[in-house]
Amino acid sequence: MVDVTRYGFEGDYQQLYDMVDRYSRERLYPLAERMDRDDWFPEEEVRKLAKIGLLGVTVPEKFGGAGMDTISQAFITEAMSKWNSSLCASYLASDNLCVNNILRHGSDYIHQKYLPGFCDGSFIGALGLTEPGAGSDALGSMTTTAVQKGDHYILNGRKMFITNGPCADVMLIYAKTAPELGAHGISAFIVEKDFPGFERGQKLDKMGWRGSPTGELIFNDCIVPAENLLGLENKGVAITMSGLNIERVIISAHCLGIAERALELSVDYARTRKQFNRNIGEFQLVQAMLADMYTGVETIRCQTYQMMREINDLEAGGGGRGEVHMRTAATALHAGRTTMQVLDHGVQIHGGMGFMRETEINRLYRVGKLCEIGAGTTQVRQLIVGSELMKG
Repeated sequence: MVDVTRYGFEGDYQQLYDMVDRYSRERLYPLAERMDRDDWFPEEEVRKLAKIGLLGVTVPEKFGGAGMDTISQAFITEAMSKWNSSLCASYLASDNLCVNNILRHGSDYIHQKYLPGFCDGSFIGALGLTEPGAGSDALGSMTTTAVQKGDHYILNGRKMFITNGPCADVMLIYAKTAPELGAHGISAFIVEKDFPGFERGQKLDKMGWRGSPTGELIFNDCIVPAENLLGLENKGVAITMSGLNIERVIISAHCLGIAERALELSVDYARTRKQFNRNIGEFQLVQAMLADMYTGVETIRCQTYQMMREINDLEAGGGGRGEVHMRTAATALHAGRTTMQVLDHGVQIHGGMGFMRETEINRLYRVGKLCEIGAGTTQVRQLIVGSELMKG
C-alpha cells in the first residue's frame, strides 16, 4: 500500500487513496481480463462510480460533485490505474478531459445543464481534438469547422482516436471558427450525442487499453446551440493548452499506477518461479532488473507528486507556455518512457509467460505504450522542453 503522507500529503489524501485502491482491487480488477480479451466496455460500472463519489471529483458540491482538487484526481488515477488501467482511461476521458474543462471554462448555463449529469453518472464524456490528419499538430492541422448561423453553429468534420467516442453522451469538441487565423481561430463546443448531424464512425481495434472504447466522431452539418460555445469564440487554444498541462500530470499518475503493478507482479513472480532449483529472484541479474524497476517507479512518483502540487491551482487558461508547460511536459516525458522501461523488465522477468497475451504483465505492457503517445508523443514532449530551454 502506498503511503502518500511520506511525501508530505495530508491524511485526507491517504484516506481517499486507500478507498479507491480497495474499491478498484475488489470491483474493477476482476473486470480487466474480460475487458482485454473481448474489448468489452463495462459501462454500468463506470456510471456506478458516482455512488462512491468518484464522478465529478473536481466539481463543486452544489452541482453534485465532490468538490475536491486536482491532487485528489491524480491520486484516484494512480490507485485505479494499478488495478484496471483501461477502465481508468475511460474514467479520465470523461471526468478529467471533458468535465474538468467544462468546469474551468463553462458558463453558468453550461455548468447547470451538464455538470449534474456527469456527477450522477447520467453522462459519460469525451474530448474531441485529434483528427485523421491532425495528431501531434492537432491545432494547426485541424480541419473541423464551425460556422455560426443565427442562434446555432454548424459543425463539419471528423475526429479520430477519441477515447469514449463510441459511448459518450456529451462531448467537448474543438473546431475552427476562423480558419484564416490558424491555431488562433479555434473554439470549443459542447455536443450531445443526439444533436442533428452528429454520428459515430468506426470503433477502433487497439493493441492496449482494450475495453476502453476508442472511435471516430463525424459531424455533417451538425447543429450546436450557440450557448454551447465553451469560453469565448476563437479562444479555444487557451482551453486546450491549460487542459493539456493538467492532463500530462494526470497521465503521469496513470503511468505510475501501471508501473507500480508491474513491479509488484514481477517481485511476486521472482519469489516463486524456480530455475536451477532456486527462485529466480536469487539471481543477481534478476535483482538488478527489479532494482531498476523500483528506481523507475520511485522517480516517476517523485516527479509526478511534485507536479501535482504545482498544477493544483493552475488558473483557467493558464499554461501552454513557460515554466509550467515545460515541467508538465518533462513529467509526462519521463513517466511514459520510464514506464515502458519498467514494463520491459517486467516482461523479461516473466520470460515466456510474459510473452503470452493472457498474462497480466503482457496486458500492462500493451497498455503502457500509449503512455508514450497520448497527451502528446514522447517527441512532442521533448520539443516542448527543448524549445522552452532555448528561450532562456
